[in-house]
Amino acid sequence: MGRTGFLERLQNGGSIVVAEGYIFELERRGYLQAGSFVPEVVLEHPHLYYAHREKLRVVGRENDLDALNRAALKMAREVADENGCLMAGNICNSALYFYKDENTHAPTENMFKEQIEIAVEMGADYIVGETYSNFSEALLALKCIHKYGKGLPSVITLSASAGDYLSDGYDTVEACKKLEEAGTTVVGLNCGRGPSTMLPLLQKIKQACGVPIAALPVVYNTTLEEPTFHSLTIPGTDTRAFPLDLCSRMCSRQQIEEFGTKAKELGIQYVGLCCGNSSNMLRIVAEKYGRTPPASKYSPDMEKHYIYGDKTKFRKEFTEDLMAVKSGKA
Repeated sequence: MGRTGFLERLQNGGSIVVAEGYIFELERRGYLQAGSFVPEVVLEHPHLYYAHREKLRVVGRENDLDALNRAALKMAREVADENGCLMAGNICNSALYFYKDENTHAPTENMFKEQIEIAVEMGADYIVGETYSNFSEALLALKCIHKYGKGLPSVITLSASAGDYLSDGYDTVEACKKLEEAGTTVVGLNCGRGPSTMLPLLQKIKQACGVPIAALPVVYNTTLEEPTFHSLTIPGTDTRAFPLDLCSRMCSRQQIEEFGTKAKELGIQYVGLCCGNSSNMLRIVAEKYGRTPPASKYSPDMEKHYIYGDKTKFRKEFTEDLMAVKSGKA
């Protein structure tokens, strides 16, 4: 299929389905270290998988920034071209910026500039600024995209805390409105909250803003009592599940299906999943948005299962014996 632009896809209520959050999947497969969560895999296993200078410093690979980003963007560009998709450049929360410390502002801008310029050079269709827990850094990211992004569209997403306020005191909805006024193409939420605790806040943002809204929840069963995946506990204990035992609080496929349905009904135009995402979960969201990705070839069909499926497809003798075992009459 031919590739159309970012803005064209959002016209007349159109939507973009976004693949994110695979860093947890890579950790599950043994390709990176929980804790730092630096995607060194891009360099060590180039066939598989972004990082900024501050994250790389944690694992002693600061000098690999350029190579890592270029390798990741090159792969993304190839996949996008092959499948008619869009490719995003990315700048996330810096782990350096502090709104009260002006000495951190210029270094953070330099980090953003570095990544944006590489993304532009490697052919990105738009730039994502994501996972900001305060309005000030998000606004800086947007200004950097405007300054260094050669006119590319922008997506700015905030990571809402347990309350509806960001770490610098801004109400999350107010912050989204201010980012819209500052010129972002798309605004919304990613990470932090799961579907059930993100959707109510998204509804308020949708009512307040006129630009397309983004929604990328984590794939974990957050609740009113434990509204973010950082606050989740292992069932039956007081032990925090983040990050090593989040598997104990994974969303079910049905919950992801419900999120896809409600997000579409709400008019969310830029949709995906964040931390904990996997291909089968994103496929559910894509199909709810009317897509048929290549992975739909393997969408579940339990009618083919020898126990739970259509018994007419299996030998009569076998199904009779199986039903007898299940009923305890064998």
